Order: sequence, then structure tokens, then C-alpha cells
Amino acid sequence: MHEVLMALLIIVSLAIIVVVLLQSGKSTGLSGAISGGAEQLFGKQKARGMDLILHRVTIVLGVCFFVLTIAITKI
Repeated sequence: MHEVLMALLIIVSLAIIVVVLLQSGKSTGLSGAISGGAEQLFGKQKARGMDLILHRVTIVLGVCFFVLTIAITKI
């Protein structure tokens, strides 16, 4: 059982990396990192299309990662 959970955790970890890399950047350069953070925080830019799907997949994979990590520590 432990080996199956570890394998799933590795798969989910790799999937998170791939999905995050596929997401488009919301700001450009250092100036976007400094000044653009507040705009993203308050939702002025809404995700649409593929970005919305990737955002939701990232959330689901993050929850799966958390649950698998807790499950592995309890076994």
C-alpha cells in the first residue's frame, strides 16, 4: 500500500510541475513582478479558456498532493 501511494505521489508531483509550466505568465519582467501583484490579487485579470482549465487542474493536483502526503505519513 505504501508503494502505491508513493508512486501516486510521484505522478501527481510531476503532473503539478508540467501543469504549472504550461500556464502562461501573468506579468512580464521585474516591473510586472513588483507592480502587477496587486492586480492579480484583486482579480482584475480573469483566467479564460485553457488558462482557466490549467488553473483548476493545478488546484485539484495540489489537493491530491496534500492528501497523498498526509496519507503516506499516517501509514
